[in-house]
Amino acid sequence: ERSTLEALNVYDPLESINRRVYHFNYRLDQWVLLPLVSGYQYVTPRFVRTGVSNFFNNLGDVPNLFNSVLQLKAKRSAEITARLMFNTIIGVGGLWDPATSMGLPRQSEDFGQTLGFYGVPDGPYLMLPVLGPSNLRDTTGLVVDYAGEQAINYLNVPEASTDHPEIFALQVVDKRYTTKFRYGQLNSPFEYEKVRYVYTQSRKLQIAE
Repeated sequence: ERSTLEALNVYDPLESINRRVYHFNYRLDQWVLLPLVSGYQYVTPRFVRTGVSNFFNNLGDVPNLFNSVLQLKAKRSAEITARLMFNTIIGVGGLWDPATSMGLPRQSEDFGQTLGFYGVPDGPYLMLPVLGPSNLRDTTGLVVDYAGEQAINYLNVPEASTDHPEIFALQVVDKRYTTKFRYGQLNSPFEYEKVRYVYTQSRKLQIAE
């Protein structure tokens, strides 16, 4: 396994700090986020959880569209536009997802991918508190996507979240609920290195799509 890891090297000049953040995320997940998710699953029926996930996914299609346009992906941009229209109007603000049933599955595009599309390098690997694996380019992309969502204020949700932090809290819980990754699931003392490598390679594949 050690010899295999030599092939998994990723530019990580802040590794000592990143490892501390990784450990922090591990404990936060174990002691706070996963218990919250368990409670959320206990008190809400599945159809409610599905509706919440659909709603936030519909909001996420706004930056998806923005970045698809910037990457000159005409077909994908048209599909995401159709998804927004169908799910917002027919799906009652996105609580339902008729677009997927109509052959328009959700696409994921972000500004980190847009920067990569135009040749911006990854930069150093970063482990972000709560958010997890990233790099300098993708962290910049997160900031731009967030600013864009706030500026567009789709369905007035970003603005409402400033006065009602429970909306943001629900979004955090839903994000953890829909994220399948669990710390420790690789059952390896080299989990940090493997997560770092998988993230880096998956981003390359997403940019190349």
